[in-house]
Amino acid sequence: MLETADLATLAGYDAVIDARSPAEFAEDHAPGAINLPVLSNEERAEVGTIYVQQDRFLARKIGAAYIARNVAHHLQTALADQPGSFRPLIYCWRGGQRSNAMATILAQVGWRTAVLAGGYKTWRRHVSARLYDQTLPFRLVLLDGYTGTAKTEVLQRLAARGQQVIDLEGLAAHRGSLFGAIPGQPQPSQKLFESRLLVALEGLDPARPVIVEAESSKVGERMVPPALWDVMTAAPRLELSASPEARARYLVRAYGDMVEDRAALDDALRRLPTWPGRKRLEAWGRLADAGDFEALALELMTLHYDPAYLRSSRKDARPSLGVLDLGALEPADLDAAADEIVRRVGALGA
Repeated sequence: MLETADLATLAGYDAVIDARSPAEFAEDHAPGAINLPVLSNEERAEVGTIYVQQDRFLARKIGAAYIARNVAHHLQTALADQPGSFRPLIYCWRGGQRSNAMATILAQVGWRTAVLAGGYKTWRRHVSARLYDQTLPFRLVLLDGYTGTAKTEVLQRLAARGQQVIDLEGLAAHRGSLFGAIPGQPQPSQKLFESRLLVALEGLDPARPVIVEAESSKVGERMVPPALWDVMTAAPRLELSASPEARARYLVRAYGDMVEDRAALDDALRRLPTWPGRKRLEAWGRLADAGDFEALALELMTLHYDPAYLRSSRKDARPSLGVLDLGALEPADLDAAADEIVRRVGALGA
């Protein structure tokens, strides 16, 4: 019986098997886990209903039949090629009947099988302790700047240059603005976002600076956990800058999916925090109809995003590392900016 669920301990097994239903797995799971459910979503609901509303013995008997059949299927498919030395770790919700039932069968095969005591909840307690209760040991540098200054692309270039980065937008599957939803890619649950974040943090060297985009406390609908937010609020920031015209051109390129989906664009415009008014919405609609998305982006920046950033930056007490001009925001400009940031971050010292 395994008592802990830190990443190093989990990595000591040949496979981490999540025996919960697919719906439970989709909400969150231990990193690297594979989902081999002993009960499907429908079977779990059926057994639970019988347990509560009819008869507990009947529920256990029906559940046992489902579990035996499902584990047999996994043995014939996902686990069919595993050698005799295979060492799996199994967990369910609380380390109870589902994981123990599967572990009993796998142990009878001859595999050295372990069960995570407390199940998924043990992993979740580990995540919560690290991201809510403890202090993170990292020195952050924030990439700040007006909307449209290619902060995410610069961050990706820094990662390619060997810099330590945290891509919050990538982890949260959201581009961090009202228009930031990614088509066909829903945001992970808050718990799964935090699991992904902890894995990213565990891979960093506390002795080296870590670069992160200066997000708000939420990325789309996902909250930045307190331990990271506390470090971000005290971190020095490097501001990226470009002309409004260059930023408008860049936004049209970066948000091509929004440009092509008129319904999504209209919906986003109607959800602006400050109601723009019917006449302005109609004017923006005419710009979209004419295909003049650069003019539309320029108006949105001028009337909404730039004033909001200016208000926020005036109250920002975090130390500044200066301003870096990104020119026309073409690929060569972003490469040059990334090289300069590497130099400046390196000058901060270890």
